[in-house]
Amino acid sequence: MTTIESIREKVQSQQYEFAIPHFFEEMANDDLIFADIEMVIATGRIRRRFTRDPRGVRYEVVGAATDGRRVAIICRLKETGKLLFITTYALE
Repeated sequence: MTTIESIREKVQSQQYEFAIPHFFEEMANDDLIFADIEMVIATGRIRRRFTRDPRGVRYEVVGAATDGRRVAIICRLKETGKLLFITTYALE
């Protein structure tokens, strides 16, 4: 299974956590809703990998939100098996 497939599986099975309150603040700053996050994960691709973090590799997933805007999500697959949503931002 590829990394993006693993990330998608975690979202589909609701095995995720959030960096609170940061993730939700950033969603609000760009007028995003969780349906946008789900859409980006479902249709997007991994654009970058951040490998120098001692807590583990972070991934930037980029895709289209429900309104067509390009959105990026930074997330990490945790040792616990859950996906951690760290931040999100609109690219346009």
